[in-house]
Amino acid sequence: MINLSTGAFYERSGSQIGTLRSRAESLQKMIGSGERLERSSDDPVAAARLRTLARGERLAEVDNRNSQLAQADLQLTDQALNSVADIVIRVRELALQGSNQTLSDEQRAAIGTEIDSLQENLLLLANGRNAAGHALLGGQARGAAYENINGVATFVGTNAVDPLEIGEGQSVTPGLTGPEIFNFSDANGPTDLFQVLGNLAAALAAGGTAAADASSAALGSLDVGLEKVTTAQTVIGSRLNWVDLMDERREKNSERVASEKGDVGGADIALTMTRLQETLTVLEATQASFVKLANLSLFSMIR
Repeated sequence: MINLSTGAFYERSGSQIGTLRSRAESLQKMIGSGERLERSSDDPVAAARLRTLARGERLAEVDNRNSQLAQADLQLTDQALNSVADIVIRVRELALQGSNQTLSDEQRAAIGTEIDSLQENLLLLANGRNAAGHALLGGQARGAAYENINGVATFVGTNAVDPLEIGEGQSVTPGLTGPEIFNFSDANGPTDLFQVLGNLAAALAAGGTAAADASSAALGSLDVGLEKVTTAQTVIGSRLNWVDLMDERREKNSERVASEKGDVGGADIALTMTRLQETLTVLEATQASFVKLANLSLFSMIR
């Protein structure tokens, strides 16, 4: 009976000390991690809410990556459009010069040579690459957007750009196709900037009064083409603004989620530290009491 009581004393004391140590370790983990839940069973309702918030954060990460991709492609498109506009404006200046009846055929030929070079630059811009290395203005095409077929710049891409999801059920189309920028209709019907520049360069190279007339006629086409490019710039600018707006909304939502996670599953550091200190004090007192009781002469005699 005495041996059983002694064993029970040691077992009970060991259990109490072990429980206090476990509690202290748990409180220390809370302080280190800033989270009050170690297991879902600690608070099933809070744990379920935290899982929902975590899923939302993972989806937001996907939306954020899509947003970054869209922004990169839209910025590249915007840069390309600025360069295209500069080329069209320069060609218009040259066409105006070429319409001057006092110019010699040699002077018009020199203007034609520059326009021909500008047409090549236009084709290089049209075949630029996006952030993924695919055709910037080729829709979903992986190769070139335009190819020179029988001396004519021909669109060989697809006619659409797939939109990207950027959060809250919203999406954005991260670019434009070549025809949306270069194709238009002038007084003579459907055409494109490549054809206008090519015809003008050829007419100037041929010389004569027809070269001056061709230069004058090209001015109207170039104005329409420039307007098409300007419209495309407006479209890209509005899409960039939309991406920025969705980024701001996603950032605010992320802050809200972080705040809610702290409210639902975060540990109150001040309170937790107080409880830890209290637990350590009790643990120290329990250990001291155990040592004193274990060393009493009565227990020595029993043993």
